Amino acid sequence: MASLLEPPFLSNHQLFSTTHHSLQPQKAIPFYYYVPFSRSSTACSLGLCAVGGNVDSPTLPPPATVVSEEGVQDYKVSLERSKDRRKVVKLAWEKLVRWSRYWRSKAKTDVLERTNKVVVLGGGSFGTAMAAHVAHRKGELEVNMLVRDPEVCQSINEGHCNCKYFPEHELPDNVTATTDAKAALLHADFCFHAVPVQFSSSFLEGIADYVDPGLPFISLSKGLELNTLRMMSQIIPRALKNSRQPYVVLSGPSFALELMKKLPTAMVVASKDKKMANSVQQLLASRNLRINTSSDVTGVEIAGALKNVLAIAAGIVEGLNLGNNSMAALVAQGCSEIRWLATKMGGKSTTLTGLSGTGDIMLTCFVNLSRNRTVGVRLGSGEKLDDILNSMNQVAEGVSTAGAVIALAQKYKVKMPVLTAVARIIDNELTPAKAVYELMNLPQVEEV
Repeated sequence: MASLLEPPFLSNHQLFSTTHHSLQPQKAIPFYYYVPFSRSSTACSLGLCAVGGNVDSPTLPPPATVVSEEGVQDYKVSLERSKDRRKVVKLAWEKLVRWSRYWRSKAKTDVLERTNKVVVLGGGSFGTAMAAHVAHRKGELEVNMLVRDPEVCQSINEGHCNCKYFPEHELPDNVTATTDAKAALLHADFCFHAVPVQFSSSFLEGIADYVDPGLPFISLSKGLELNTLRMMSQIIPRALKNSRQPYVVLSGPSFALELMKKLPTAMVVASKDKKMANSVQQLLASRNLRINTSSDVTGVEIAGALKNVLAIAAGIVEGLNLGNNSMAALVAQGCSEIRWLATKMGGKSTTLTGLSGTGDIMLTCFVNLSRNRTVGVRLGSGEKLDDILNSMNQVAEGVSTAGAVIALAQKYKVKMPVLTAVARIIDNELTPAKAVYELMNLPQVEEV
C-alpha cells in the first residue's frame, strides 16, 4: 500500500459544502490513494479510501494465460479435426438411413399377403409368443395353435390368454386353439414346430397323416434327441416320412416374455432353400423383430442345442459364487467347445459368432429368465436335480441334451471339458465343486 496525497475532500467527496453559501473550502478530511501491488503480470488498479477507513481489496482479474502461437495453432487443428470427425459420423449415419429406407421400399410383402393360415404345434411359452407375433402381423390371418391341454385350449379360445404360461398377456383375437390335429393342419400355409425335442418324434408320427408334403416346417425347438443324437432338421422329415419336407430353423437370443411384450428382438432363419428362408423372413420381420437369413442349418442348430448345456454350467458358477472372472472364463471356453464341434459337423465358424451363436449364448448364460441357467444356479446351490425339475413347469432342454452332446463329441473326436463336466453333474457322478477343481487343474494349453 502507498499513501502519498491528502486532497481537501469532504466525506461525501465534495470539495465545497452545499449547506454553506460562503463557498469557502471546508475542513479537509484526509484521503489516501493506494496502489495494491500484485505479483501477477496484469495491470494494477488504483484504490481510494479515507483515513481510518477499511481498505477493501479490489477485485483483480484472473491472471492471463500466456499461450504460444504453436499452442493456438494446435488448438485450431484439434477443433478442425473434431468438426471433421462429427461431419464424418453424421454423413455415415445419413448414408445408413438412406440405405435402410431404400431397401425397405424394395421389401416384398407378397408372402404375408398370400398367407391365410398358420399353425403352431405346441402350447408352450415360445409357441404362444410366436403365435401372438404372427397374428399381429396381419389381422385377417388365421393362427391356430395345436395344444394337448384342454384347459389351455379353453383359456386361449374363451379368455384370449394362455392360462399356464401367459395368464396376464392378452392374445390377438385371430389366435385360436384346438386339440384336433387334422383341423389345425387343414389348409395351413406355414407350420411352426414348438414341441420339445425329446417328444417331437412320437408327436410328429402321430400327426403325419394330416401334414401336407409341401407344408413348410419352421422349427422353434432347440436340442438333440438323446438316443439318436439327431437334430430337428433330421427328426422332422424322418418322423413325417418325407425327406423333402420344406424345413427352416428359427433361432437366436429371444425370451418368449420379451417377444410377447413386443420388445426389440433379432433372430435368424436358416434353410438350405434360400427362397424358403426369404419367405419366412418376410412372414416374420416386423418393427420389433429383425430376421436375418442363413444357409447354415447345422451351425444354427448345434449352437442352439449346446448353448443350453453351457447355460447350466454358467448357472452352476453363479450358484457356487465363484465370481465374474470364472464366469467369463467358463463361457469363453464353452463358446470354443461349441465352435469346435459345430465346425467338425460341417457348420460355419462365422455362424457361431452371430445371433444363433454368441447372441443366444450371452442371453442364456447371463440372464435370470433362462430356464437352463436357473437349473445350474440351483445345482450349484446344492439342490438335487430331481427336485429342481419337479418344481418347474417348463422344459430345460439342456438337461436332456447334455448326454447327447458328449456322445457327439466322442463321435467327432472333439474334447469338450466344460460341457462334459455338466453331463457328469447331471448324471450325479460329479459334484459341482469337484468339477470346478478338475477343470482348473487341466493342463495349461495354447489358446486355439
